[in-house]
Amino acid sequence: MKKIIVLIAVFAVGFVNAQAYMGRGDNKFQVGASFQENGTGINATYDYGIGENISLGLSTTYVLGVEEKLNADFTDRFDLRARFNANIGNVLNIDDNFDLYPGLSFGLKNFGGHLGARYFFTSGFGLFTELSAPLAKYDSDTLTAAEDLNNQFMISIGASFNL
Repeated sequence: MKKIIVLIAVFAVGFVNAQAYMGRGDNKFQVGASFQENGTGINATYDYGIGENISLGLSTTYVLGVEEKLNADFTDRFDLRARFNANIGNVLNIDDNFDLYPGLSFGLKNFGGHLGARYFFTSGFGLFTELSAPLAKYDSDTLTAAEDLNNQFMISIGASFNL
């Protein structure tokens, strides 16, 4: 019986200490699947907290499962973005384990925006989802279907980790 009580206490402390965004010095790594028209892919992000509600980071996407007829090469499938997030989970005061983060990104293919949410189950592990869309494409008049892979609405879901 003592072991069960100790185990419950350990899990309870873990859940109490879980926090989705801790402010300055916070380090988040996320990896997941991305879904969009003409392909699915893998998405990874890293965010570093520079203030109570602000983080900066990098995001990369590689589109897999692209239809053969698109004739997409590596440069069409890959994108790298610098990103800015406004972490407003504490402003909304829903739960310490929940963070909502609208943001902007400046990438190799476009200037875009995103809206993400993450929930941490322990101090180190959580789940996230993110919606992103281009706000301005660099070459909007002459994009081929392959070049348009990273210039469209995308949904990502996956795991989030505190580093």
